Parts: sequence; structure tokens; C-alpha cells
Amino acid sequence: MNQFSVVIITLNEAENIIACLDALKKVSDDILVIDAKSEDETVTICKERGVRVFEKDWVNYSENKNFGNSLSKNDWIISIDADEVLSAELIETIQNLKPKNGKVYALDRISSYCGKWIQYGAWYPDWKVRIFNRKDVQWKGYFVHETLDIPSDFEIIRLKGKLWHFSYKSEEDFEKRLSTYSKLASEELFRKGKKANFLKLWFSPIIRFMRDYFLKKGFLDGKEGFVIARGNASVVYRKYQLVRERNRAIES
Repeated sequence: MNQFSVVIITLNEAENIIACLDALKKVSDDILVIDAKSEDETVTICKERGVRVFEKDWVNYSENKNFGNSLSKNDWIISIDADEVLSAELIETIQNLKPKNGKVYALDRISSYCGKWIQYGAWYPDWKVRIFNRKDVQWKGYFVHETLDIPSDFEIIRLKGKLWHFSYKSEEDFEKRLSTYSKLASEELFRKGKKANFLKLWFSPIIRFMRDYFLKKGFLDGKEGFVIARGNASVVYRKYQLVRERNRAIES
């Protein structure tokens, strides 16, 4: 167990963190929580379970995660979100894992929407590299989608077992986070000097919906598949709309 350190970033995750930690304690005895000044019982819960907690103002996903990696006792990192839980099979896989240099390890994440596991569309399959050596791999990206900067010659190994992602517990939660993602995505596009012309504004959302709902078979998830595909398309529309509004404001 001493070969891995676990890093989790949190902000008001008291509802999720217990199940997350209970599973992780079976694969590591060095668990770090980087908390962005939670106002609920997140920190108390973590300390009660013997987790190392560090408070850090929220900057962005990448910087807060890299900060946690720098404080770990081990070079091999397991990066997990507070609303994710290792399955029993995945726990066993990690317990028996002997990580090797030049490799990173991907987990088979499956997400839930209002209590239903989503098995098609843009959400699944959803392999995420979450085990890596901090000497070779770091997080990058400033706004919405943080990614790992993995050397091109590294091999990605897929591990057995599910990573349960208890993501959206209600339609209201889904809509709220879509709004947040739209604003962050628009900020990223604006900072890069991108424009939102007529084609981008109106056709990109349609293409996104068609891809997620039909090409990726989101329709097989029933009503939830439609709602998710529509929501993803709305993010595309909103981000370009916000970019267009900001550019027009500057031009005027």
C-alpha cells in the first residue's frame, strides 16, 4: 500500500467524500485532500478518517491537483475526484498492481445521472488516466478540461474494474453545472482569441447533439441519453453565445 499516494481536491464534498475515502483506504495509506475552503463538513470528515488535509485557495483544477501531487509521500499518484468510488474489482486490481516506469494506468469510469448508470453517448466508455508517476506526468489546462501531460512514448495500460462516478444527482444539479461549464469554456475561447461566427453558434450545437445522441448511441440510454445529449449541445451553444457577446461589447 505504501507505493501509492492518493490526491483528491475538494470543495463542499461532505455528501460524497465518505464513500470515496472508505474505498481508497484499501489501496493507500497516504491520502491527501486539497480543500478549497469548504463550508460544509468535508474537512472534519477527512480528518476523522486520518486523511492529510491541506487548505488551498481555488485556482484551477490543474494547479490544485499538482499542488497535492507535490505534497505526496510517494511518486506514484492515484488521482480521484470526491464523487468517484473504486469498485471492489478495481480495488483488487490496484492492490496487485506493480507500476512500471514508462507507463500510466487508465481507469474505466462510468457515470450516473439521477441514479441511472449511463452506458452510451458522450459519457461512456470514459477511460481516464488516473495512476501515474509525478516525476514524469503533471496536470495541465487552465479552465474546464484539465488533462495529463503524458510523454508521447509512454504506454497507457487499462485496468480491470469500474470507477463509479456519482456525478449528477438531480436535473437541477445538471443544469447548474452546465451553466458553469459554459462560462468556463467561453472564457477559455475568449482568452485564446477565438470568434463565434454564425456557423459556430448554430451548427456546432447541432453537430454535437447528432454525434452524442446518434453516432455514439446516446438514444440507448433512453430519456436520460436525450437529456445529456441536449445538455452537451446547449453548452456548445452557450459558450459561443457568450464569446460573441463579449467580442461585440469590445467592438462597440
